[in-house]
Amino acid sequence: MYDEFYSKTIEYANYIVDNNATIRATAKKFGVAKSTVHYDLKNRLKYYDSELYIKVKQILQNNFNEKHIRGGLATKQKYLQDKQVDKFNEYDCYGY
Repeated sequence: MYDEFYSKTIEYANYIVDNNATIRATAKKFGVAKSTVHYDLKNRLKYYDSELYIKVKQILQNNFNEKHIRGGLATKQKYLQDKQVDKFNEYDCYGY
């Protein structure tokens, strides 16, 4: 059982470091819950590989610091896309 936890935790950590990925992206890639990835990285990794833990912790902190920026950009894109759809529907109703 230890070997399974160890290998999965190291695999998650390497994926995050190699791809500068978020916990959400890592969970999606491996088909597990975000809470599972988060628990493994926060609680198990520091005992398995402390150097890798420090790298992952820095990436996750950076992702956390950028979260509000990403959310704002996603909202902006959503409203721009909605505006384009509305403009298209306005022209479509006149048969253009």
